Amino acid sequence: MLRLHDTPTPETDALLSRAMFPDPARVQAALRRYRADPEWQLHTWVVNGTPVSAAGLTVQGGVGTVLHIGTHPGLAGQGYARALLRGLLQALNLHALTASTDDTAADFYRRSGFHVDEIPSPWERRRYRCTLTLDR
Repeated sequence: MLRLHDTPTPETDALLSRAMFPDPARVQAALRRYRADPEWQLHTWVVNGTPVSAAGLTVQGGVGTVLHIGTHPGLAGQGYARALLRGLLQALNLHALTASTDDTAADFYRRSGFHVDEIPSPWERRRYRCTLTLDR
């Protein structure tokens, strides 16, 4: 079940933290922003009353930009994050979802139906722009 505009909890914090740069100060700053910035939306996929996947995004002009997405480690690979993204596309009436990621998550986005293009990176790691549209 999809929950829109969910209230951050320790469970959703843990899910989102899985997708963040492993710097505790940066993680805490991002989690605070989900609580304070109304443009940073939090949505969850819930199974039997328990959040199993969470996504943070912004929405502008019918396009959602995924900032973070994470799934409970014991439930990864079961399609919850993919279902969450597809559900958001429909529930928020978006015509596209985008994400910027590195090699770690590029395959997830490909398997989820996103078009994945390599983009210039200011860091040593490769970066990708991922786009899912209604016609994909």
